[in-house]
Amino acid sequence: MRLALLVAVVTSALVAGVAFVFYQQFQDGLIGSLDSALHLRADSLATRLDGESDENARPTVITESEDVAQVLTADGRVLESSPAAGARPLLSAGQILRVESGPLATTVVLGGQETRLVAVRSAPQGEDPSKSMIIVVGSTTSLVDAAEHRVRLAALVGGPLAAVLAGLGAWTLARAALRPVERMRRQADAIGGRDPSARLAVPNTHDEVAALAGTMNALLSRLQEALTRERGFVADAGHELRTPLTILRTELELAARPGRSREELTAAIAAAGEETDRLIRLAEDLLLLAKSDHSAASLRRVVMPVGDVVDPAVRAAGLRGAPRGVSVHVAGVVSTLIDVDPDRLRQALDNLLDNALRYSPDGAVVDVVVAASGPTGWLSIEVRDQGPGFRPDFLPHAFERFRRGDPARARGDGGTGLGLAIVRSVARTHGGEATAANRAGGGAVLRVELPRLPAGP
Repeated sequence: MRLALLVAVVTSALVAGVAFVFYQQFQDGLIGSLDSALHLRADSLATRLDGESDENARPTVITESEDVAQVLTADGRVLESSPAAGARPLLSAGQILRVESGPLATTVVLGGQETRLVAVRSAPQGEDPSKSMIIVVGSTTSLVDAAEHRVRLAALVGGPLAAVLAGLGAWTLARAALRPVERMRRQADAIGGRDPSARLAVPNTHDEVAALAGTMNALLSRLQEALTRERGFVADAGHELRTPLTILRTELELAARPGRSREELTAAIAAAGEETDRLIRLAEDLLLLAKSDHSAASLRRVVMPVGDVVDPAVRAAGLRGAPRGVSVHVAGVVSTLIDVDPDRLRQALDNLLDNALRYSPDGAVVDVVVAASGPTGWLSIEVRDQGPGFRPDFLPHAFERFRRGDPARARGDGGTGLGLAIVRSVARTHGGEATAANRAGGGAVLRVELPRLPAGP
């Protein structure tokens, strides 16, 4: 409707402008045609007057067929006049002087009607210029006025009609053009959470509407994927929280039973404490993962050598692995500059090393290899362990939330199933990626790739 009103307003303005210009041109044309006819009449009278040779008695040159005509002397006296012209001069003294320099055309009111006058000078050859005559002829503008009235009436009737027709046409075209869009709107409105797999019908028109439908379907697919991940995440988080909460409740109920010995109470409280610690770790991991999923704008980036993050993480992992005889070694170019949030990268490295320590046998070696590709490009940090590696069917899902290569063992070791998911989230937030693979000789290889800064001169 707004489009139709806009078209109607614009059409009205255009019609008004065109009608004004046309009316001015039409009016000037009518007046010009009338002046041309009057010039011919004046020239005809001047020719008849110039052909008279008797200086003392001039015959009558104005015939009965003349409507408005008058012959004046150079000083303004009326020599001859038609009945409609009257006995008084049709021209003023100033207008008579102007005729001396050329023909004059003007409009006057005679007998209550507008009359168009044309005056020319008639000076026969050989005569004294002071004895020249002025021929004045005229005609009422009634025909001109009638034609102008018809044009104005046509503009007043046709202009609004054209605006209304243009508005109706625009409204009809807009409805026809937007009908597929309205249909898609209703379909999109009907798609709810109960059926996230529903899609919009794509018209077989190969135009912008079809492209819009395709774009909307792609958006709906992404929303469905996000909704599926969210529902899965909530379900998995609920499951992970329910297990320690159930154990914690059981231990507390057992501790509250009468007749429990001191040793049993101590064991129940210790077990409850372990489950509480596990709940705290799970909550912290969920919070960290939520922060890592935010945009890169949330990062506190610092340009620094990668070794400033890798070396402390390796030393801390070595201390954690020492009771089991597991050593952690680092190799590679740790002086390479990177632009990262050191806290987030340290969290990712700690998770990679914890995973390697968890699955490494006693006395094993965990290698951390830092490598850079070319003067500009990527920096990779690999953590290699000597554990059992990943099952082939698990590799594509290694970085998904609450995924475990060995669920029972990981849960028993205090794992939350979110460590590798946090690693991938941190890598992607920095513009990189995380991958998992198995070593040819046994063990797993977890890699984080990050954009690196250009090497110095």
